[in-house]
Amino acid sequence: MALSLRDLDVAFKGAGQKAGIEIWHIENFHPVTISKAFYGKFFMKDAYIILKTSALKSGALRHDIHYWIGKDTSQEESDTAALKTVELDASLGGRAVQYREVQGHETERFLSYFKPCIIPQCGTISSLKRTEGNENEYKNRLYVCKGKHVVHVPFARSSLNHDDIFILDTKSKIFQFNGSNTSIQEWAKALDVVQYLKDTYHDGKCDIAAVVDGKMMADAETGEFWGFFGGFAPLPRKISMVDNSTADTSPAKLLCIEKGHPIPIEADPLTKETLNTNNCYVLDCGVDVFVWMGKITTLEERKVASAAAEELLRSGSSRPNANIIRVIEGYETVVFRSKFSAWPQISDTAAPEDGRIKIAALLKLQGLNVKGLQKATHSKEEPQPYIDCTGNLQVWRVNEQKKTPIPSPDQFKFYSGDCYIFQYNYPGEDKEEVLIGTWFGKKSIKEEMTSALSLVNTMVESMKFQPIQARLYEEKEPIQFFTIFQNFIVFKGGKSSGYKKYIKVNNIDDDTYSERGVALFRIQGSGPDNMQAIQVDLVATSLNSSYCYILHNGDTIFTWTGNLTSSKDHELVERQLDIIKPNLQSRPLKEGNEMDQFWVLLDGKSEYGSQMIARDVECDPHLFSFIFSKEKLKVTEIFNFTQDDLMTEDMFILDCHSAIYVWIGQNVDPKNRMQALNIAEKFLESDFLLEKVSQETPIFIITEENEPSFFTRFFTWDSAKSTMDGDSFERKLAIVKNGVTPTVNLKPKRRAAVSYGGRSAAPTDKTQRSRSMSFSPDRVRVRGRSPAFNALAAKFENPNRNLSTPPPVAKNIYPKSKTLEFGNLVTAKSESMASMASTFEKSKENLIPKTPKEPLENVKGNNIETGSKIESLTSQEMDKDSEDEGLTIFPYERLIKDSSDPAPEIDVTKRETYLSSKEFKVKFGMKKDVFFKLPKWKQNKLKMALKLF
Repeated sequence: MALSLRDLDVAFKGAGQKAGIEIWHIENFHPVTISKAFYGKFFMKDAYIILKTSALKSGALRHDIHYWIGKDTSQEESDTAALKTVELDASLGGRAVQYREVQGHETERFLSYFKPCIIPQCGTISSLKRTEGNENEYKNRLYVCKGKHVVHVPFARSSLNHDDIFILDTKSKIFQFNGSNTSIQEWAKALDVVQYLKDTYHDGKCDIAAVVDGKMMADAETGEFWGFFGGFAPLPRKISMVDNSTADTSPAKLLCIEKGHPIPIEADPLTKETLNTNNCYVLDCGVDVFVWMGKITTLEERKVASAAAEELLRSGSSRPNANIIRVIEGYETVVFRSKFSAWPQISDTAAPEDGRIKIAALLKLQGLNVKGLQKATHSKEEPQPYIDCTGNLQVWRVNEQKKTPIPSPDQFKFYSGDCYIFQYNYPGEDKEEVLIGTWFGKKSIKEEMTSALSLVNTMVESMKFQPIQARLYEEKEPIQFFTIFQNFIVFKGGKSSGYKKYIKVNNIDDDTYSERGVALFRIQGSGPDNMQAIQVDLVATSLNSSYCYILHNGDTIFTWTGNLTSSKDHELVERQLDIIKPNLQSRPLKEGNEMDQFWVLLDGKSEYGSQMIARDVECDPHLFSFIFSKEKLKVTEIFNFTQDDLMTEDMFILDCHSAIYVWIGQNVDPKNRMQALNIAEKFLESDFLLEKVSQETPIFIITEENEPSFFTRFFTWDSAKSTMDGDSFERKLAIVKNGVTPTVNLKPKRRAAVSYGGRSAAPTDKTQRSRSMSFSPDRVRVRGRSPAFNALAAKFENPNRNLSTPPPVAKNIYPKSKTLEFGNLVTAKSESMASMASTFEKSKENLIPKTPKEPLENVKGNNIETGSKIESLTSQEMDKDSEDEGLTIFPYERLIKDSSDPAPEIDVTKRETYLSSKEFKVKFGMKKDVFFKLPKWKQNKLKMALKLF
């Protein structure tokens, strides 16, 4: 599109270079910038242009342009706003979506910029000061709330009805009248308007009253409300009128704009190929009228097409309030694309490079900052898990109708033919969180997948629906999954009884992994706390220059490093060798320098890829409300959403492309709650955003009051709002009346997770301990160790230790200002750490241990009598100094993880129990009985700080 300096109105210079809203009003047929003090105040005789600039995750800037027409605006000003909007789009690179907004019929997207509402005022913007200055007489005003539209209606009884919510604004009090046919959710939304009126016209100081339709005069506030209308009288029952503009179901009509006139185009069905890049088109869909502008068209041609669409609605049309939406080729909206069959997938990223360069160069000539128009690039940073990784993990394999626990040393080893259930208990911001999920291998059978979902539902239901529920598929796992496992390996084949029966009945070769066979593994990940080894097909085409691989044939091991790999990738290979083939030396090979034996094992050399395997990236989130009835799902997007949009009586879907979240309010009917997974699957199947999203996209089901950090990060979150009592209306009414958030309820936010071996429960056996209780991160990793060395090392290491990787350093998940409560000791975090540090510096002479009461000769294998005694001790018994008698006691220096003289044959998961009662109190600042009453996660944090974890 050709563009010169004279095409740009001076008012648009520098517009759209940073996120936010910019507004102009039309004055003497030119756009004039208005100050932010006037944002949201629209006048019925004016026309406005509104630019919304959003910063996307991709780094690009998205522009949406709206022109608002007041009901008393002149035709000349309306036409000027429409044409100047085309100019503004051209100055921004010609890729913005442009919306025509008619007073009282604004789009949901437009209204979301000015929450909770806009209430147009009479006159023009120049009359604002005159109307504000008249404070001698306060006129009572009556408003009706219809969805997100608020309309000023005549102050008369005849304006009231049972189907809407009305707000009566008087000098000293604001009344909200809730029609009998309206819902609690609508009541709560209307309270936002009440708050707006209170702040705007009463300086936040006035009384608030809620009146329920049908409530008799016995209520004082109800009587006061009806007093303004001359007393109570029954309202007539009215039949709701259907807006013809919204009921139009006629097929879409396509018209091509030629020489300023629309020419009908016959096309059935409509396809993308119907549109010519050199032309402009009008697509008349009844409620919405789209103007499509080819990217080769000129600015003048676009203005003509826009005027033709305006004329189409004016000339003999019964739809003067229909929306006009103008889109540019390559930047079409989802709704527009949905009118066509098989529209090719587009990328919502940066604009074409040539267009960006031209626009940036043009604005730079004008002396403007063009930083916002520079080429955007995707962030190369690894996604953050937003989950604590020091919790307790348990895993079960599904065997037909039952689940079999996986021992801790093997709980990170999965098989493609199996289904798994995992439960992860971890410390949240102020409470323990529980995540329960299913993992389905690519070759897992349907019957076991169904069983897995049923078993998880039972687990979640038994814990009163408090856990987060996840449904995951192989190769679609989210970052949270990899982080809690840290190291993750997927083998071919399966070990479940259902899988084995299936391959036997269907005469399928069993390709289950064998250590003595030939196998190829692709190594991937970002570091020690996020690494995976995936067994792939034993052929050369499985290789990729962007990865490293491990190939073994029994005890013969090759490592293959692609030319595009980094030292980080090479380190991951070494770590995975410790798991897949420990104690054996590998033969390193670089891409292009392979030996013949390597290719023989891969059935010959052949072409392979060089591009990293793409995974779904997280996109800008979209929030949807929905209606689910008779297996049909109807959704409505909530634009510019906030936490307040999540209402306790409803369910919502948050879509960020790489994962789907279903949020369930506490007051949702239990029957609807059980449909959450089905609803999420229907949402993926429908693909409302036309993203060609996979049916195997991760799904998380989250209940109110139990929102994890990886969900709340999409909002500006206030946890107090999730713990208030009552329905949505009662909660918000308390805030509007009092002006502050009410005190939250005092009920526990989460009962102790004792079911299914949660963190607060004792492990059922010694293999079911947290994988975070492994060994020190500083431990030297040695390959090719001798059997004698291994036998010696076994005496000083937990035999059940996960050898894959050391645990990551625990992150501080609490605010810096928050204090830590250690029993009766409450200190600031810095003071606590200083105290611990001073304790470490005490001389060994002051810490002479008592002589062990049990001789080491009584030790048998890995179990000692004192160990069994410790298992059976109660917290009350631990508190008594006399109970040290009969126990094996070691000094603190011999119990810490990196001790130079480690205590022999101790249970490394209970190091603190070997301290004397006296030294325990010195180190922990509390007695043993106080310590053992603390939540398990808090015990672990204290132990970590003292190097006893």
